[in-house]
Amino acid sequence: MTPAARIQAAIDVLDAVLAGEAAERALTNWARASRFAGSGDRAGLRDLVFDALRCLRSYAALGGARTGRGLMLGALRAAGEDPAALFGAGPYAPAALLPDEAGHQPAPLTRAERLDLPNWLLDRFDLSLGPDAEAAALALRSRAPVFVRVNQSKASLTGTMARLAQDQIAARRHGDIDCALEITENARKLQNSGAFADGWIELQDASSQAAVRRVPLAAGQSVLDFCAGGGGKALAFADRGAVVTAHDISPERMGDIPRRAARAGQQIRVEPDAAALGRFDVVFCDAPCSGSGTWRRAPEAKWRLTPERLEALRAMQAEVLRAAATHVRPGGLLAYATCSVLTEENAAQVAAFRAERPQFDLLDDMKTLPGPAGDGFYLAVMKDAG
Repeated sequence: MTPAARIQAAIDVLDAVLAGEAAERALTNWARASRFAGSGDRAGLRDLVFDALRCLRSYAALGGARTGRGLMLGALRAAGEDPAALFGAGPYAPAALLPDEAGHQPAPLTRAERLDLPNWLLDRFDLSLGPDAEAAALALRSRAPVFVRVNQSKASLTGTMARLAQDQIAARRHGDIDCALEITENARKLQNSGAFADGWIELQDASSQAAVRRVPLAAGQSVLDFCAGGGGKALAFADRGAVVTAHDISPERMGDIPRRAARAGQQIRVEPDAAALGRFDVVFCDAPCSGSGTWRRAPEAKWRLTPERLEALRAMQAEVLRAAATHVRPGGLLAYATCSVLTEENAAQVAAFRAERPQFDLLDDMKTLPGPAGDGFYLAVMKDAG
């Protein structure tokens, strides 16, 4: 595909996303209908679409419209390129610029447009992050780094880096996490690599890895991953020598855990019935949240979040936290985590819970911001002191 044809494809996919379709589904539907497109075309299209979604407000302002066409015009102008060189450049290119498009003179960007945040979220970022708000918002406009967790029961960091290099995948150590590697070249080859097939690595963001490592744990202790999802953190706890049970209110989300555990050489009990769980030394509760720390990876979520949806999530978090606490043995630990940067989902949620359950002492908390070192993440570790 020519660069102009990719721009037109991006316009089509973005229009579908703006109409309510999930970005991944829209890209898949396009690929199924466009069998002529090679892997390079699909990857290039994906980059165009996700870059536009990360920068939706600023690109729309620069392009003159919140449409697929407007976003691609804005993307080219943001990059210092002349849209006229691609629009109208051949049979598969977008239609030539209309006079109002060619003559569009964008007004100076507002702060919310420059930071690519909805207006209602700007104040919440400021209240939650203070002087770090702008840096965090700007980080969410760029692509996220790719990290893997090395399964230390199978491989070393040095050996894994050498194994990845055999598949032309370059990696470097993460400075603070002893099981983390950052992928610096050919990340798209990871899931076809020998290291992945043999269970040496799992895709997991550095901040998520740091949270698991931060929870105090002795080998052989029991851990309940209460909102397990696909099981990434359950696998990380198992690699630390824990006896792990995975639970999720939506059991279908845990469908891949047995396969992933077998590949990693770990055993994880998958228990969909909350009544059958019992009590544990550690209960890890990665609660449903806005995902505001991970919007680089799922950028359309930033634009679909509403104040009403955030309030519903906060109510759900409180309910999930109360339910998770019932599975902590006396003297055990409750770890509450989100991938949000908003205080109302994090420290405020923990404070409200402890006001209800004063027997839970706060031992530790951790907050990371989106940036080169990983995603935005929050963790609070509490002990049931009885």
